[in-house]
Amino acid sequence: MKHNSQIAILSLLSAFLAIPAMAQQTGEATYKAKCAMCHGADGTGNTPIGKSMKLRSLKSPEDVKATDAELFKQTKDGVGKMQGYAGKLTDAQIQDVVTYIRTLQK
Repeated sequence: MKHNSQIAILSLLSAFLAIPAMAQQTGEATYKAKCAMCHGADGTGNTPIGKSMKLRSLKSPEDVKATDAELFKQTKDGVGKMQGYAGKLTDAQIQDVVTYIRTLQK
């Protein structure tokens, strides 16, 4: 019986560790569909729209220092000329995008 409980614990641990990877994949897909046209595939804003809107890079010190909650709020409510995604993306999708943005900042 001890062996079965160890397997169950390892299975739960594996599933728990897979959640960030799934969030990153989902966030990447959403980012590419909704954000990359302005922010660029790499998050630098080096796109025609990004340049015309004078977007700062998501790799800027301000965005790197921002908390996940701040990035979430900016994405949901909008900031500057950027439209908010409330009602267009779920909170889970927005959180996944924030998770993905963090990978761009590394």
